[in-house]
Amino acid sequence: MNDLGKARATTIEVGEEAEAQRIDNFLLRTLKGVPKSHVYRVLRSGEVRVNSGRVKPDYRLQTGDRVRIPPVRVAERRAATPKPLKLPVAYEDASLLVIDKPSGIAVHGGSGVSYGVIESLRAERPQARFLELAHRLDRDTSGLLILCKKRSALTGLHRMLREGEVRKIYSAVVKGAVAEKTLELRESLHKYVTASGERRVSVRQDGMAAATRARRLKSSGDYSLLEVELLTGRTHQIRVHLAHAGHPIVGDDKYGDFALNKELQQRLLLHAGRLAFTHPVSGERLELRSPIPADMKAFIAKVLP
Repeated sequence: MNDLGKARATTIEVGEEAEAQRIDNFLLRTLKGVPKSHVYRVLRSGEVRVNSGRVKPDYRLQTGDRVRIPPVRVAERRAATPKPLKLPVAYEDASLLVIDKPSGIAVHGGSGVSYGVIESLRAERPQARFLELAHRLDRDTSGLLILCKKRSALTGLHRMLREGEVRKIYSAVVKGAVAEKTLELRESLHKYVTASGERRVSVRQDGMAAATRARRLKSSGDYSLLEVELLTGRTHQIRVHLAHAGHPIVGDDKYGDFALNKELQQRLLLHAGRLAFTHPVSGERLELRSPIPADMKAFIAKVLP
């Protein structure tokens, strides 16, 4: 048996990606290699604290919760060693790192993925004392992803994300001709987990409030190119809202047109191309852009000349 880290307690601030997750499942994913029985033992003993208080295994995490994890021991068998990915950097200073994530790379390990962006960046930057995701992108979504190098920046960005102060604008290629110049999509969304453990989202009246604004840029009889702005930040929000509106994103393997996807053999054509927000530490206004990737650009040129 080997010690995890330096045998000291660590504190993790819960991001949007873990919202509503049970604390026991959160710990099992975070403490890879730790026996399940030991995870429940430290929970029952009160060694795990959320916002300085004891919680039961079924406690549902909220964005901004601070989880104290005691030093634990892991088995000798380890997960795959993360490899540095040399991801394109769109912006970096002492507090923030914004990368241009390619499609096909998960932002973190879990759900059958050994490691993702965050684990690879930590492997590439072993000297970094703090490096955390501020938000997330789906594995097959490309584009701008914010990470924080200081806790003060992470806390500030989480607040800004909750209060809608970060503009996130995407490009999406969808099925069908979108008739309206603009779409206001405000259906409430319900998050659930399938029997196989996969996260899914559906439109449901008693779900969480969600708002997406889409603007048509180009359209043909079969496809449309949209500029999409997230006004809230729910899981799979753009994908579910557009599918519910009758215009699923091309290549969407969860909510899309499966027959069309099989015919086209395209990845999810959703790109996080623009970010605009006030720097949480310096107060500087940042506006960042990422060009549409070559494969997506080629598909647009073919179907929307």
